[in-house]
Amino acid sequence: MYYDTLQRTASIQSCWDARNTCQDTLFSHVKLMLDCIAMCQVTADCMTRHSEMFDVMSDVCSKVCQATAESCERIGGAEMMRCAEACLQCSNNCRANYQESRSIDAA
Repeated sequence: MYYDTLQRTASIQSCWDARNTCQDTLFSHVKLMLDCIAMCQVTADCMTRHSEMFDVMSDVCSKVCQATAESCERIGGAEMMRCAEACLQCSNNCRANYQESRSIDAA
């Protein structure tokens, strides 16, 4: 027979808290990854067609990729670390691209 006890009530609440925390963490990470996917696509498209906005896009893409890499590292695991490495590489390259375009504009 099932009896409600203080322990059982606490366990139920803990289950809900864990579920909500995992869901919030997942949604936050997934939204960031979707932003990263979109920014990488738009930035690559801008650079491929020699858009005059490529430097602005490179700056934003660098920041989004950096944030995504940090989120992937926090989650951990082999696939997330692979994602973090790719995002860091993209962030570094886009940052260098942005800085190079700024130094050329200043000259």
